[in-house]
Amino acid sequence: MMDINDRLYDLALTFIPQVGDKKMRALFNHFGSAKAVLNASRKELLSVDGVGTVAVDQLLAGKKSGALMARAEAELSFVQKHQIRVLNIQDTEYPMRLRTCEDAPFLLYSKGAARLNADRLVAIIGTRKPSDYGAQLTEELVSGLKGAGVTIVSGLAYGVDAIAHKQSLAVEMPTVGVLAHGLDRMYPAKNTALAREMVQAGGALLTEFPQGTNPDKENFPIRNRIVAGMCDVTVVVESDVKGGSMITAYLAHGYNREVAAFPGRVGDTRATGCNLLIRRTVAALITNAEDLLDTMGWSTQAAPKAIQNRLLLTFTDEEQRVVDALAQKEKLHADELLIISGMDASLLAATLLQLELTGVVRSLPGKNYRLA
Repeated sequence: MMDINDRLYDLALTFIPQVGDKKMRALFNHFGSAKAVLNASRKELLSVDGVGTVAVDQLLAGKKSGALMARAEAELSFVQKHQIRVLNIQDTEYPMRLRTCEDAPFLLYSKGAARLNADRLVAIIGTRKPSDYGAQLTEELVSGLKGAGVTIVSGLAYGVDAIAHKQSLAVEMPTVGVLAHGLDRMYPAKNTALAREMVQAGGALLTEFPQGTNPDKENFPIRNRIVAGMCDVTVVVESDVKGGSMITAYLAHGYNREVAAFPGRVGDTRATGCNLLIRRTVAALITNAEDLLDTMGWSTQAAPKAIQNRLLLTFTDEEQRVVDALAQKEKLHADELLIISGMDASLLAATLLQLELTGVVRSLPGKNYRLA
């Protein structure tokens, strides 16, 4: 367990103006601890790549005035009083999937017992004003994932988010709400009781923002990168072509996470975003929970059959090279397969198509492939 003084310095590091997450990570990695960062000299601080004079001056001024430690002490008192965990990026409880993202937050606040490194994390997101059909899809998706070892993640907003959280509680699945403000408040206020129930049921509330942070407009896209980065797959239920759900989907795609979406009726504004994601091959088309489990390779029924198919088939040299490459990783991008296989693009494309037709290989969004 981390020493309380170490945690105090972690908090102080996040309160330095002009020092964002990338600079914090650079400083932390260079000196080995937040305490060492705050005790470093000006010359030592300026030796860190990407850290300039403005940030160093802010750090030294805050340290000299005592403002950094004073604010950190107030924050530490708050989190201790409200049983909130503070996780820095090197803690074992910090979401390991999120840690791999270049813009991952240095520090997270977590309230509740949910495992942030559960085996299977699924983000379910969508419009704040879903249709009755969209609400039904959300409920059926959550219910269909029960028993698959899934934890549901969303943003605790109106609409699809709240429905996903409520249905998770109804079927007794763990659920995590990622917030765009501090844990001293709840936005929207209408979801205060829902948030409390989530924590009491073994779920969690998660944020990178300290107490006193308002749910300002600019915080929501920042929040969305946590949802996208900490999950294995992001599912969009209903969405227009603009808005938070689309931002989250594209963030997930950029992090090389899976994205899935329900198709909708042509002309329905609540379906245009999902249809666009599918058309651009950013998202896999799904119609139910089984589709999602199959897309992710989590379907227990499909795996034995796929393995049996591979054992019974005779492969060409090119096919064997592709199968051997995919057997080493959960998935590979087409460009990686080109390098590993040594084939030209047209031959690889033909080989992948043949393996898909025989049920050995599955195509994923973003030109990624995996063994079926």
